[in-house]
Amino acid sequence: MEPTTQHHPPAISIGPLVVSPPVVLAPMAGVTNYPFRALCRRFGAALYVSEMVTARALVEGARKAHKLADFGPGESPRSLQLYGVDPHYVGEAVSWLVGEGRVDHVDLNFGCPVRKVTRRGGGSAIPARPRLLRDIIRAAVSNAGPTPVTVKFRIGIDERLTTFHDTGRIAEGEGCAAVCLHARTAAQLYDGQARWEAIAELKQLVTTIPVLGNGDIWQAADALRMMRTTGCDGVVIGRGCLGRPWLFRDLADLFAGRPPQPGPTFGEVVAVMLEHARLLIDWYQAERESMLAFRKHAGWYTRGFRNTAPLRERLMKVETLAELELALADIDRDEPYPANAHEMRRGKRAGTQRVVLPPGFLDDPDDATPPCAEAEDPVSGG
Repeated sequence: MEPTTQHHPPAISIGPLVVSPPVVLAPMAGVTNYPFRALCRRFGAALYVSEMVTARALVEGARKAHKLADFGPGESPRSLQLYGVDPHYVGEAVSWLVGEGRVDHVDLNFGCPVRKVTRRGGGSAIPARPRLLRDIIRAAVSNAGPTPVTVKFRIGIDERLTTFHDTGRIAEGEGCAAVCLHARTAAQLYDGQARWEAIAELKQLVTTIPVLGNGDIWQAADALRMMRTTGCDGVVIGRGCLGRPWLFRDLADLFAGRPPQPGPTFGEVVAVMLEHARLLIDWYQAERESMLAFRKHAGWYTRGFRNTAPLRERLMKVETLAELELALADIDRDEPYPANAHEMRRGKRAGTQRVVLPPGFLDDPDDATPPCAEAEDPVSGG
């Protein structure tokens, strides 16, 4: 892996927050809860964003939304991703979060490509209506005070309708502290190669705040390559760290000019797995539900090791910590980390889609009417 020549990690400023190295854990639904954030933080992530929380549910006091918006003891900085389609509710949610002193950073999601959201005009559809987009961002920034607001978005709806130039300019003009581009369209979902050249274009357009790149960072060298080829100021890591939270350690080493450490042995991976599972149980105070949530992580952690198909079958049935420990008891603890593990794609792999929008949605880009409440579905971000 190619080391840098730097000996002091670069840093970016997101409002008053100094992020060094310039590496952010992407918000991922069902993944970036406090236990996973705590693991990533220990390995070296500089900013770690919560799961997406919907603005309206937060304002209306929904118990699940409030739990998602919780942070761990001593967690700092507290970074929360908010998703909303109505400026009123987004403003109210930000006002409450900031007024109660609950957050140090708010990220707005305009990248969600899920069909049941876009067909109601939400998520990655919103940037196709720039006035509505501006109103939502303005409501967040004006209620945030000194708390920095950032925006995460995609290239556009599909190849024919790209929106990222306007989205970047609007975010910068409305006082956002940074922008992040997931270099795929909504039609691409998580398929194919991320188009890093779009990140380079955005960096040329947005010049007064940091531009972060997201998409296809599977190992530390990819982050360096993205920054060198696009000129972006930092990177946002999503699926590449699933089952591999030590990717953040590799990134910290690389940015500091240190050679990355060898990958963990299977025994060391199992130690991280058990730590992760215990953190989940402590956080949710519900062993079975925590273990059901952990199953997908167990699959990601064990990918690439030899003859692990029967092990994964057992792991997909565990309901208690004791069962997890038993399932992992007879692994070869000295087996080295698979050299090609980073090439094994993790997380969503749904192919491409035709993006469905509400009838007539593109007829009037200046229409600032918020979509219906159903467009604010608590689903995965983009």
